[in-house]
Amino acid sequence: MVSQEQRRRQLAREKFLRQQQRRTESRRKARLRNSVIASVLGVVVIGSVALYTTGVLKDDDKKTNAAAETTPSPTPAEKPADPCKKAAAGSVKKLSWKKEPAMKIDTSAKYTLKLATTCGDIGIALKTAAAPHTVNSFDFLAGEGYFDHTKCHRLTTQQIYVLQCGDPQGTGTGGPGYTLPDENLKDKSLQKNTYPAGTVAMANTGQAHTGGSQFFLVFKDSPLPPSYTPFGTIDAAGMKVLAKIAKAGENTGGGDGAPNATVVIDKATVAKS
Repeated sequence: MVSQEQRRRQLAREKFLRQQQRRTESRRKARLRNSVIASVLGVVVIGSVALYTTGVLKDDDKKTNAAAETTPSPTPAEKPADPCKKAAAGSVKKLSWKKEPAMKIDTSAKYTLKLATTCGDIGIALKTAAAPHTVNSFDFLAGEGYFDHTKCHRLTTQQIYVLQCGDPQGTGTGGPGYTLPDENLKDKSLQKNTYPAGTVAMANTGQAHTGGSQFFLVFKDSPLPPSYTPFGTIDAAGMKVLAKIAKAGENTGGGDGAPNATVVIDKATVAKS
């Protein structure tokens, strides 16, 4: 004979399981919808994706009622410790230009980009000859201190595996005021619609020739169409830094959000080698 109290607890458990199933299904559907490449790496649509995800969770919470007080609550996942150091003193510069900077680099020379971040240094060999407009722009922006003190605002750990940086606003909607032409889309490294681990490429809005200052660092082979200018290759030390950042995860638990690690570019430097 089941007592009234046992029956009440059983009903509470069943209700809890139903709620968990609804939440899991909602998150699964959200991930499927957000898997469109333009929304993952787009500059403008990032805010709307975040709002959509927030809305799903908020609506789900509204469905709970007073009986939920007797429903067992899952133990919250413990947030990983931040593996990065405190950011250097300073603030982001609010800079903007009306047109792409004049070509000043030597397109026959080799250039490197160094990102001194709170998580460690990331060295990047730039593809000057293959992407001259992009490299020239980074040389200009780095020289102006445009990237200094900016956060890497997005980490994707499902379907594609990238850390996105280069937005002074830290929202995914910022840029330098000008756009760049797409370059090097037939790079030999981009085989079978895959950007290999170690690639650095430009983010865009999903339309041609809309790159600005945002870029992404690939820490694991990622299936992407050749629509994003590949303009550099990350060194071994930089890959270790990215692995540390990726291991800490992102803040939504769904594989696409702000990194749990506090990734700030203290200083970006382009040098001719």
